[in-house]
This record gives sequence, C-alpha cells and structure tokens, in this order.
Amino acid sequence: MNSIKEIENSLTEDFNTFDNWTDKYEYIIDLGKNLPLIPSEFKIDEFKVKGCQSQVWLKPEYKDGKLFFYADSDAIITKGLIALLIKVLSGQTPENILKSDLDFLNKIGM
Repeated sequence: MNSIKEIENSLTEDFNTFDNWTDKYEYIIDLGKNLPLIPSEFKIDEFKVKGCQSQVWLKPEYKDGKLFFYADSDAIITKGLIALLIKVLSGQTPENILKSDLDFLNKIGM
C-alpha cells in the first residue's frame, strides 16, 4: 500500500494535468461514480454525516490495524470529494491518518 503522501502526490499530479475547472469537476464526478456502493443497512443515522447540506453516509471499519472507509452521497460532487478522501485515507493506519495534513486538497484547489 502506498503512503498517504504518495497518494496525495499522485492525485495532485492528476489534477495538474487539467486545463480548467470543468475537467477537474468531471474527474471528481467520475471518482464518485466509481465509488463502490455501500449496503443500504449502512445508510442509517449512525453513519450519516451531520451538518452536511447533502446526505452523506460514512462507514468506517477497523481491520488488521488499518482503517477502511465506505461512503455514499446523494450529491454527485460531494460523492466525488468523498471518493478523493477515501482514495487517500482508506487502508491506512490510524496513526498515519492522524499525522497527515492532507495538503493535497489545497494544492488541487479544494
């Protein structure tokens, strides 16, 4: 598994290839479309992200010392942004997640 920083750098490189925001949005939307579906039993209040304008569900799972995240949203851009974060953080240890600064979000203009 790649480190958080390696994944962030790869995503930053991907975003740097786009000429305009339309291309970036299309990429984000595609990431959301490719996000694996979560079972309906996870779309409950316990996993709902509070304070978000769109409906977002985030299901964490701790397995073999690593965190894995499963999510869904009813908004396509939000779903894509969630997919970005899952791409970076899922499969990482809690310690590495806590140490990360997620500076790629600023680098890609989010």
